[in-house]
Amino acid sequence: MTEHAGTKSGAGDRPLRIAIVGAGPAGIYAADALMKSDVEASIDLYERMPAPFGLIRYGVAPDHPRIKGIITALHKVLDKPQVRLLGNIDYGSDIDLEDLRRFYDAVIFSTGANADRALSVPGIDLDGSYGAADFVSWYDGHPDVPRTWPLDAEKVAVLGVGNVALDVARVLAKTGDELLPTEIPPNVYEGLRNNKALEVHVFGRRGPAQAKFTPLELRELDHSPTIEVIVDPEDIDYDEGSEAARRHSKQVDMVCNTLEQWAIRDVGDRPHKLFLHFFESPAELIGENGKVVGLRTERTTLDGTGNVKGTGTYKDWDVQAVYRAVGYLSQNIPQLPFDDQAGTVPNEAGRVLVDEGADGAARYLPQTYVTGWIKRGPVGLIGHTKGDANETIACLLDDAASFTPAAEPDPEAVTKFLEDKGIPFTTWAGWYRLDAHERSLGEPEGRERVKVVEREDMLRASEPHKV
Repeated sequence: MTEHAGTKSGAGDRPLRIAIVGAGPAGIYAADALMKSDVEASIDLYERMPAPFGLIRYGVAPDHPRIKGIITALHKVLDKPQVRLLGNIDYGSDIDLEDLRRFYDAVIFSTGANADRALSVPGIDLDGSYGAADFVSWYDGHPDVPRTWPLDAEKVAVLGVGNVALDVARVLAKTGDELLPTEIPPNVYEGLRNNKALEVHVFGRRGPAQAKFTPLELRELDHSPTIEVIVDPEDIDYDEGSEAARRHSKQVDMVCNTLEQWAIRDVGDRPHKLFLHFFESPAELIGENGKVVGLRTERTTLDGTGNVKGTGTYKDWDVQAVYRAVGYLSQNIPQLPFDDQAGTVPNEAGRVLVDEGADGAARYLPQTYVTGWIKRGPVGLIGHTKGDANETIACLLDDAASFTPAAEPDPEAVTKFLEDKGIPFTTWAGWYRLDAHERSLGEPEGRERVKVVEREDMLRASEPHKV
């Protein structure tokens, strides 16, 4: 974090009061960056869910304890006395930007991305066509999604070659009993226990060197005793651009090596087959009586640069469900400008950009900032949002001397405001109570925890307002 020695703020002698909207990794990293600066700050993290951690809790597959270990580091930040968690608060309805300006000197938005990016192919609206984000929310026990999921397809397609596509494919291919030792709630276990999928086909439009999975995530596919991972040798192909990508990235080379090894081995007898297909571009979801009965793809070929072009050769695949994992999309934030195409809030280095004046100079929304995926789009790994946070906080501290001070900076003023509105907000102490409750649910079964799904049950365990 850049030092800002002697930084003065419009707040005078008191600590800077900062609101961060979104208590996932991006927001927590921003709080950490603030505390590592030499400016005294008092930080409130707002979260729509009753529990913190965002994507780590509701966007990471339950059989990924290694990634969930990031929570340990985030926990240490939220344990700091300068930071306060205010959960179960919906920005835009429970509190808005005008309200936040009363209580804080600056506001940072770190609301992430939790919707599915659209895929414009014929048939995408058929019954049996699903967004990966919705499925991830279901198996991660998100309180705001249905409690059941249709898992009656024996053959399933997953479109996309990123880590989310692999998560979706792996969860679909595993048995419910394999996932039972994780934190999945009872409704998810029941759904997966009755899952009919025997074949899962993952489709990538380009080649092995353009796949976006990480090597570790890819290799984990092969660790299940029930999943046979199959790669067609015909799909192992590279052009000059692909070879350059392998030379310049150890990760790309490792992914290619793993796929090559799988392509030349004999197919084993594990009961569930997971096929990784390359050079197949989705052209149409085939329907019958309004339901998915197949997927049509166009074969592609490399053009020398690592990109591909269509060959005009099509193939129909016998599948009864299609999951699109072609990227996440951030949603519009009330009272902020929004770029619908990019799915981001327009900004320069984290400062929210309103427009350019007649003189061509940038005009910013005063004392308002963004960080994480809402700032730069849903790309990169969770840890990459640290760099975003550092850049945004550096800008905030550079601007602090010119801040108009908050009218009601006392930390108790905002909690009284929320209480007067009758909002049952949760706290960091409440997270400790919910955490202990979830762990107690898992203990009889020898599991680390069982996730609580119902919002009312989460609130009951958290005991709102109690610190």
